[in-house]
Amino acid sequence: MAYVGRLGDDEEGRFCLQRLKDFDVSTKFIDIIPGGKTPIAYVFITADSGARSIIYERNALPKIEIDSKIEDLSQQAAVVLLDPEVTYLGGPLKKITGGNVKVVYDCERWRPGIEDMMQTADYFIPSSEFLTADELSLNALSFGEKILKLNAAIIGTLIVTHGEAGAYYVTDETLYHMPVPDVPAVDTVGAGDNFHAAFALAIRRDFDLHRAVKFSVAVASLSCRQHGGRNGIPTWDEALKVAGTLTPKSIATISNV
Repeated sequence: MAYVGRLGDDEEGRFCLQRLKDFDVSTKFIDIIPGGKTPIAYVFITADSGARSIIYERNALPKIEIDSKIEDLSQQAAVVLLDPEVTYLGGPLKKITGGNVKVVYDCERWRPGIEDMMQTADYFIPSSEFLTADELSLNALSFGEKILKLNAAIIGTLIVTHGEAGAYYVTDETLYHMPVPDVPAVDTVGAGDNFHAAFALAIRRDFDLHRAVKFSVAVASLSCRQHGGRNGIPTWDEALKVAGTLTPKSIATISNV
């Protein structure tokens, strides 16, 4: 596993770099920017519910440029998980690999280049908040209709995360809902990121879509049981066990909407 990105040569950048190394993630594709400032997120947790609010610093580091090292890495990769900001990388990565790499896109909100990513990503994964973006003009529709309308606008597979309500996805002309397991939420920080990472891993392990979403919902839910986005992350066996208790429910068929 390798991380591609840019960090500042500051204390925060050194911290991020060391944490990646601590978990055996290859850091040789990370550029350290002299004088650069690593952006920080400030997280506020609601004690009663575990819900969180996040204030982000603007990322002022230079955009990632695809060089020969990244080209070589992408040609070896089976799955690439793209951060919300890098909408400009999906198309080039597909071209370099001849379409052989599976692109999973973590869609945080509407941003420049999102329409290109909607036509590039193999798996487009927004949160339910994305459905309310003014640019989509979906606010007059029901929740299920919003998902199906967005599904018609993208080229790949759509999975919509919906917090404590689980996730929704479309396959075989059917909209499915995957509920969450019964896990007391202490801290929801990182739940979305853990969902995306788990999904990318599941696709790499050749899970079908139903099983991949089950696994991802299980990982994200279990990660909320302790403070900190990492402390509650389950083991592989634990995640599979909990995923095995989940059953998707058919919500609607595309032909009937």
